[in-house]
Amino acid sequence: MCDIAFVPLETIAPDDIIAHMSDPRMATHMPLLDGPWDQDSYQQFMAHKSQYWQRDGLGHWAILCDGDYVGWGGFQKEGEDWDYGLVLRPQNFGLGMVITRKALDLARSDRRISSVTFLLPPTRTKLGALKRMGAVFDGQVSHEGAVFLKYRLDTA
Repeated sequence: MCDIAFVPLETIAPDDIIAHMSDPRMATHMPLLDGPWDQDSYQQFMAHKSQYWQRDGLGHWAILCDGDYVGWGGFQKEGEDWDYGLVLRPQNFGLGMVITRKALDLARSDRRISSVTFLLPPTRTKLGALKRMGAVFDGQVSHEGAVFLKYRLDTA
């Protein structure tokens, strides 16, 4: 395996994030992704993610594997919930559980986070790993016009 590091999103070259999010394979499980990204999309994304850090003191990171950018993710406050999201480059999908375990270790050490939610599109049908971690189905939610399956994992 590789050495996983969480670093500020701003440390990643904009072109790397734009290329990642413009990959057509990303839209398969991202119902809110509506086409290729450009510089404006990137700027809006970065401003939005920065607001979470300013408001909550926590948000999304860029994720590195042995120093190479593999995706982004982290915790975002949604109402009363801390939602965990992970968006990996397609060639790095296999790193999902390693990264998630490391992120959940951080959540367990943060007194503010008593549980973590996962919002998954209905296209995600392989949920065995999530259930083995102890996450339980918590209903369906609508977010920006898309339906998501909500799972919850206690971290306390």
